[in-house]
Amino acid sequence: MVSCWNGAGAHDTESGWTYPPACCRGDQERGDCQEIPNTSVSAGPDGFRVLLKPGDHHLVTRQHFFRIPYGDTIPSGDGQFHICLHPTEDHANCFFAPPVGF
Repeated sequence: MVSCWNGAGAHDTESGWTYPPACCRGDQERGDCQEIPNTSVSAGPDGFRVLLKPGDHHLVTRQHFFRIPYGDTIPSGDGQFHICLHPTEDHANCFFAPPVGF
């Protein structure tokens, strides 16, 4: 499980880059940011379409569909897709994407 908090107050991913503090809440057991499978994401004319199923993110208990406008996307620090779900699994707080053409 990817955690947003490592005891030192940092919001780090498993690959070592840092989630912005405004995106990530929680602790080691309940962090809300996590890498998601590339297969959960598709690019549309106006933004990304994200279909999350249980197992794609540790907070997801049922299927969710999010539309993320390109202007709301944050560059990913490791070339993978990540999403922060807050305050519940029904809300995408932050979405990180690699450069278009993933």
